[in-house]
Amino acid sequence: MQIRAFKYLSPLIVFVLAWLAFTGKGWITWSPMLYAWVLMPFAELFISPDKKNFSAAEEELVKKDRIYDYLLYIIVVLQFAALYVFLTFMKATDLQWWEVAGRVSSMGLLCGTFGINVAHELGHRVNKYEQVFAKALLLTSLYMHFFIEHNKGHHKNVATPEDPSSARLNEPVFSFYFRTIIFSYISAWKIANADLKKKGLPVLHWKNEMLQAQIIQLLFVAAILYFFGWLITLYFLAAAIFGFLLLETVNYIEHYGLQREQKADGNYERTMPHHSWNSNHILGRLMLFELSRHSDHHYLASRKYQILQHHEDAPQLPTGYPGSMILALVPPLWFYVMNKKIKELQKEA
Repeated sequence: MQIRAFKYLSPLIVFVLAWLAFTGKGWITWSPMLYAWVLMPFAELFISPDKKNFSAAEEELVKKDRIYDYLLYIIVVLQFAALYVFLTFMKATDLQWWEVAGRVSSMGLLCGTFGINVAHELGHRVNKYEQVFAKALLLTSLYMHFFIEHNKGHHKNVATPEDPSSARLNEPVFSFYFRTIIFSYISAWKIANADLKKKGLPVLHWKNEMLQAQIIQLLFVAAILYFFGWLITLYFLAAAIFGFLLLETVNYIEHYGLQREQKADGNYERTMPHHSWNSNHILGRLMLFELSRHSDHHYLASRKYQILQHHEDAPQLPTGYPGSMILALVPPLWFYVMNKKIKELQKEA
């Protein structure tokens, strides 16, 4: 067992803070948000990025160490435990509106950073039970179609006009939300339907993955409505929306303004590290299980999170993911910083 694996226990700080937010009152209801969006971005301004990669021997050892997988499975259990606590304690009738907002935002943070992010990692695995874990985590954000579109659509079409999850140059994040949410959902249906047609089955068949996802999500919301009432259900829906908006903000910063060249035959060049924005800022890497080493992830999607590598030709975000996401929410500042970086990349090409 590699002791270094336990650095990935640091995201559990967010779960502890969320638990306190769900069971407490006052400013503590906002503690996860303050940690993720104030403390971490501020700290990353003063902590140098870590470009170091494992040696071949180290990588082989780390790749085979099952503790890295168990840490992800723990997140699955904690995510549903946190959701149950959230739903149960939201029944309190003496909460101020801003305390309600703090708890809902905190649950949304868990949905986005752990529910969807860990689902993303597990969704790339070939083991069926890990894929089931991925879909279960996506259920907490009502975003199960991500499993289909991301694996069979986004990775194929990334950094091209065909990909709804790749942000265009000068596209504000707020208009990107509408485009990616709507067209990613439509794309998932097209992919699922096409898979059935290849098998000679009708679209309206129980094996249709998108149809399965819609039924599961409806039953999940119905169960929350039955056991907790309509108001708590609205709180959950708000948290789920917050969660998938976090995902789409991450999608926005990961590929903003980057394009693969189209060849004479109409196909696009192979996805390379320079087609994704990368970040080696250590706090964001730990919190998001190395998602920010995104260039290597798209270069080799089967590579597990613990062995993702730094590439010298990968374009680098100005700061870690938390800070970059905040920057993206102010489009004029985002364009000012990122468009200059893109011009520099074009000069180097």
